[in-house]
Amino acid sequence: MLKGYALAAAAVCLAAPAFAQNPRGEAKATVAGKAVAIDYGRPSLKGRDMLGQAQVGQAWRMGADAATELKTDADLAFGAVQVPKGEYVLTATKVAADQWQLNVLSKADKTKVADVPLAASKADASVEQFTIDVTGDKDKGELKLRWGTTVLGAAFTGK
Repeated sequence: MLKGYALAAAAVCLAAPAFAQNPRGEAKATVAGKAVAIDYGRPSLKGRDMLGQAQVGQAWRMGADAATELKTDADLAFGAVQVPKGEYVLTATKVAADQWQLNVLSKADKTKVADVPLAASKADASVEQFTIDVTGDKDKGELKLRWGTTVLGAAFTGK
């Protein structure tokens, strides 16, 4: 019996460093008085240009390990693109050399709910670890994905 516990403890200790390499991050904001939160993995560049290596048309799950998830208590509008309150899986797709879109998928069955165009810009300084920021002010918000010298963003409103 004790031998089994010792083996289980050893497995946990050996696996822990692998999980610590890609910690989870959470971006939270209040928009229109309601919570908007994104849970995501935070891989590091380690000298690579990961977004530059992305292939046009191929979805990227935005992070590491488990899927990137959005939970919103507000109905969101990214311009004309509507995302009803609920829980979603997020990916991003490079649609051209310098163009990206955010793919919003139903958490339940992974069907596409919306594609949100992302504006690309250059960061002042390189960001080593993938970072998602969500900010809110009254009924307006902004989503930003930062990695390396690339910033992908979209403004939204909530109700």
